[in-house]
Formats: sequence, C-alpha cells, structure tokens
Amino acid sequence: MAAPIRHVVLIGMLLSSVALVQSAEIPPPAYQMIGIPEGVPSEVLYSIALQESGTRLRDRIVPWPWTLNVAGTGYRFANRSDACQALLAAIASVGPAHVDVGLGQTNMRANGHRYASPCEGLDPHKNLQVTAQILAEHKTKAGTWIAAAGRYHRPAGGAPAARYRRSFTEHLRRVTGIKLALETP
Repeated sequence: MAAPIRHVVLIGMLLSSVALVQSAEIPPPAYQMIGIPEGVPSEVLYSIALQESGTRLRDRIVPWPWTLNVAGTGYRFANRSDACQALLAAIASVGPAHVDVGLGQTNMRANGHRYASPCEGLDPHKNLQVTAQILAEHKTKAGTWIAAAGRYHRPAGGAPAARYRRSFTEHLRRVTGIKLALETP
C-alpha cells in the first residue's frame, strides 16, 4: 500500500474510533460502585435504568429515581416523599403485583421482599443494588447481558421480552458507543 493511501486509511480509522469514543456515555459513578460488587457492568445497569425510568431532561434521557409504574401507567415525582406517599397508596389500591418502583422499576410483588419497606425501593442506591442483583441472577440463567435484560423485564420471555431486548440494546449502544448485534435467546 502506498504511503499516502496508508495515511488516509490510518486517519480514517483514527477518526472513526474518536467518533466511537465521543458517542459513548459514561454512567454516573454510583452505577460502577453498585454494579461491580454484584458482577454487573455499569453500562448494563445504567442502560436498564434508562430503559425503566428514563425521562427527558435538558435534551437528554436520564434515569429518574422517583418513578412509579402503577397498573401500566408511569408517574414521575419531584421528590422521594411524594413518590413514597403515592407508592403506598398504589399498593393499597391495585396491589403490589401492579406496582413497579424506582430507577430499575422493580416489581413490588416479585421483589418487595428485597426491601425493608416499600419506600426503600425509592432509595436510588438500594433500588440499583436490587436491580443489579436481579440482573446478575438472570445473567446466570440467560448467559448474556442482553438476554438477561429481556428476562429482567419478562422472565417468561416471548414477544414482550424481545421488544424489551431491542430497546435495551439501543440504550446500551448509546452508553457504550458500540454497535451491538441483537441476540436471540
């Protein structure tokens, strides 16, 4: 290969790798602090939080800690106290099976036992720890993080889990800056 062509190829490779790095988003430190002890990459944990509780704030999608899903309808609160009141009312009115809470939107029937009280699910660090534990458990069964994400959403699998995997993969691509092949579990 001639020297000028080689330089053009090298410059092209360098520019494409710089673009790749620039498109990556570094998860906040809490995601590393919580994910690493549970064996979950911070990028995976952050992508789950984006998928589950992401909201648009200043032209960016960011996870929102005081998020509830009550019987299929999402609610975001300005503070933990308001979210806690709404959480307790939701559990009383529709039951824990129909209430998801916090950054990872953990279901209160399936995972409420992991919290000392329902409102502990609104503690961002505790919610991420529970989310990481659930993801790690699913990774053991599923083999890959993308498959584990699908199981996180719907352990029974099927079309809802497949849709979730696709959406989660888009968040993971955004966070890592790496184009990932969507796996089929």
